[in-house]
Amino acid sequence: MTKALEGKVALVTGAGKNIGRAIALRLARDGAAVVVNGRSDRAAIEAVAGEITAMGGKAVAHLADVSDPEAVARMVESAMDALGGIDIAVSNAGLRRQTPFTEMSLAEWREILSVALDGAFILARAVVPQMIRRGGGAIVGLSGISTHVGTPNRAHVSASKAGLEGLMRALAVELAPHNIRCNSVAPGTIDTVRGASAGARPSTLSESTVPLRRKGTVEEIAEVVRMLVGPEGGYITGQTIHVNGGAFLT
Repeated sequence: MTKALEGKVALVTGAGKNIGRAIALRLARDGAAVVVNGRSDRAAIEAVAGEITAMGGKAVAHLADVSDPEAVARMVESAMDALGGIDIAVSNAGLRRQTPFTEMSLAEWREILSVALDGAFILARAVVPQMIRRGGGAIVGLSGISTHVGTPNRAHVSASKAGLEGLMRALAVELAPHNIRCNSVAPGTIDTVRGASAGARPSTLSESTVPLRRKGTVEEIAEVVRMLVGPEGGYITGQTIHVNGGAFLT
């Protein structure tokens, strides 16, 4: 049987570990060729690409800082040369910091927004023209629960994700005539390996605050992304899909 994403090419940013890795693997299992992106850890993204090829799929690993327009342009051009084009773009890359607002510098504020928000804009600008030429596509931005419930010491992270959701809604309407669907996925408390710079998980996002009384898995997030970018999500655009075990109810 033909796989649902057979013949499609997906680019997933921040795909070396955690949610990004799970998304890359999930899309590959349904037939998509995958561009596995990371900013600095080449070994990690090459390992994910290796997992995909080991399962019989096609993948290329590409280091690029998503906040750098020239680096993103080179990545997209390389993907087009190697795989023919991009049908699915997943903006997952993001930075997490925990800094009290009164101690937050403008430089740190801009650093956080440059990846989650600027990076999503830069990636979309790079892929949309050729998605139009290919007859359509799907873009997903990874948001988060923090921007909806309010989380201390993460004003910059919350602002970046709120902006990301606004960008996806605006693009959903503007790009709909080109058959390009744009959505956000907002994970809640997910079982991931946190980098040192992210700090401890905020107490407001602990398992005890989740009605289902557990953390979500990266695979559960990947399944929602897979639905949104595949034929099953063909009539969904401009939405933020919450995956949080009931911790935030829309």
